Amino acid sequence: MELAYIPSPSHGVLYLGPVPLRGYAFCIIIGVFVGVWLGNRRWVARGGRAGTVADIAVWAVPFGLVGGRLYHVITDYELYFSEGRDWVDAFKVWQGGLGIWGAIALGAVGAWIGCRRRGIALPAYADAIAPGIALAQAIGRWGNWFNQELYGRETDVPWALHITSSVDGRVPGYYHPTFLYESLWCIGVALLVMWADRRFKLGHGRAFALYVAAYCAGRAWIENMRVDDAHHILGLRLNVWTALIVFVLAVTYIVISAIKRPGREEIVEPVVPEDASGGAAEAGAEADGEGKSKDESKDVESKDAESKDAESKDVESKDVESKDEKKDAAKDESAGEAKASDAKGDAGDEAETEVKAEVKGEAESAGKKS
Repeated sequence: MELAYIPSPSHGVLYLGPVPLRGYAFCIIIGVFVGVWLGNRRWVARGGRAGTVADIAVWAVPFGLVGGRLYHVITDYELYFSEGRDWVDAFKVWQGGLGIWGAIALGAVGAWIGCRRRGIALPAYADAIAPGIALAQAIGRWGNWFNQELYGRETDVPWALHITSSVDGRVPGYYHPTFLYESLWCIGVALLVMWADRRFKLGHGRAFALYVAAYCAGRAWIENMRVDDAHHILGLRLNVWTALIVFVLAVTYIVISAIKRPGREEIVEPVVPEDASGGAAEAGAEADGEGKSKDESKDVESKDAESKDAESKDVESKDVESKDEKKDAAKDESAGEAKASDAKGDAGDEAETEVKAEVKGEAESAGKKS
């Protein structure tokens, strides 16, 4: 009997009423949150806007989960499609089985879609989130502890993992806790990438490539300790070959990229103003302020132009009214003069008539006297 060992949980799931709370799922979720949090801090430090990492993760994480599950199901198809197996179990992600190679590959496709929608270069985004991915893996590996899976050979070391389950061919005993080895290795990878990035100003995807190379180096020897069933090629497990090939590709990328594109990107995220429909991504705070001030100045200019037009129109209308009033006054004056002349004419005619009447009366009186 071992005096010191790491105990395994008796159950990998707890029930809150009818709701199952699975340890494996919790580890994955916590890992995603930690990875996004660290990635956001690094992205802002490089000149990006807060929230961009999370927005792109909305695309990357679902793609990564699908890719990780697909890789596992394809490489371990006999667990789901052989005789006596139920193919529906291939969809039960909470029972374990996510291949990191498929998760990174298809997750990169999702990240590319998210970056393209925001006008961001994928290598710059990958550099920012690389240590966060390593920490997410470190936390996610503890999900294997809850499921009592992916352990190594039998051992008597003080930190041996005590397996108590006998389900799916497990043999109770004490084994190397390979999940713990990989978790600690991933923490070291995250610290290595952050140090190298700060020391050498890695850019254009080289920080992410360093993460890939460092992870593969550890995965190769840890994978070789595992005793679970796996496909072998030339005496080596499939994942060992995958780790070696990806390691070579990552190192090659670092060398070629450093030669062709030395240094680091000066701008990682362009300023994208809001469009008229409001459907574009939100711009930064400064860009918003500038856009609003420009809009306000345009509004002020348009209002000034409108007020000037209104004033000119008022002046013109007043000029027209004054001209009309002058015309009316002139008409009234001419009409008054005409009436006055008519009145004078009438008065003259009356006087002339009176004179004639007087002369006629005098003549008649003179005739009578004679």
